[in-house]
Amino acid sequence: MSLIVQKFGGSSVADAEKLLHIAHITKETRGAGHDVIVVVSAQGDATDRLIRQARELAADPSARELDALLATGEQASAALTAMALMSLGVDAVSLGAWQLPIRADGAYGDARVTEIGTERVARELDAGRVVVCAGFQGVGANGDVYTLGRGGSDYSAVALADAFRAEVCRIYTDVDGVYTADPRVCPTARRLSRVSYEDMVALSRAGARVLHDKCAVLAQERGVALEVRSCAPDSVGTRVGAEGEKRAVTGVTQRAGGADAFAAVTLVGGAVPSLCVQKKALLALDAAGIAARGVDASARSLTLYVDRARADEAVRAVHDAVVD
Repeated sequence: MSLIVQKFGGSSVADAEKLLHIAHITKETRGAGHDVIVVVSAQGDATDRLIRQARELAADPSARELDALLATGEQASAALTAMALMSLGVDAVSLGAWQLPIRADGAYGDARVTEIGTERVARELDAGRVVVCAGFQGVGANGDVYTLGRGGSDYSAVALADAFRAEVCRIYTDVDGVYTADPRVCPTARRLSRVSYEDMVALSRAGARVLHDKCAVLAQERGVALEVRSCAPDSVGTRVGAEGEKRAVTGVTQRAGGADAFAAVTLVGGAVPSLCVQKKALLALDAAGIAARGVDASARSLTLYVDRARADEAVRAVHDAVVD
């Protein structure tokens, strides 16, 4: 029986209705003959709420105690998800990082997974249970809980998929896969059927929020097959692996340029550094009346700096000029 890892983010587990929805998704996967490990984030804005509570007591709370506090958000989600599955007649068990265990080291708030114990999970899977793991956390050599930083639950899911040689790691997000641009910003953006690890890492580092870059980097290093999809019944999603679609420009994304008034609009793809692509992008900005304040190029990316207030316009103009 093949194993599939499914990761659900905070918006997917935000309330009872959504928990039952993802439980149905998992039940269908289990019914298709797969073992399933589910990884969950904290519900909705639970992490932000916990941080606010901590800062009501201390402007600069202890990093150790903050990690101990924040980890409870994922633990609550895991238990609730297991309950939702059991309400549908699916045997399930929730596990915290210390119960697997997931070993981690590094700094509080930004640790890295070093080792994952497999015996407990294997035993639960052999007993026919869905294993629901709390994401975003590991246990240090000193026995303390360490959180894994931004994108920590995605990172947990990929690490678990690697440890258990999963057929695929499915990351469920708010959009139906990886697009050539943010579809909420660019109406002409198109869903990609396949994206290479290399381009996914570049897109994530350039501001695409569908996957955190350390998740994509780990998947690339370990050869973990990823699928990015939404929780909608008709979701097709995007496959992230060694090879992507054969296209000159894979995507266009943006990120704020720090404390200044500029934003970085970045094109990613194998043909991006070419002068032809750069010329098309600059002409598109000029036609839209947007000034390019600077240009940076690397092996698979081209970044144009524009006024932050016009970043969305710049993405649309550049996307429609260079994406086939």
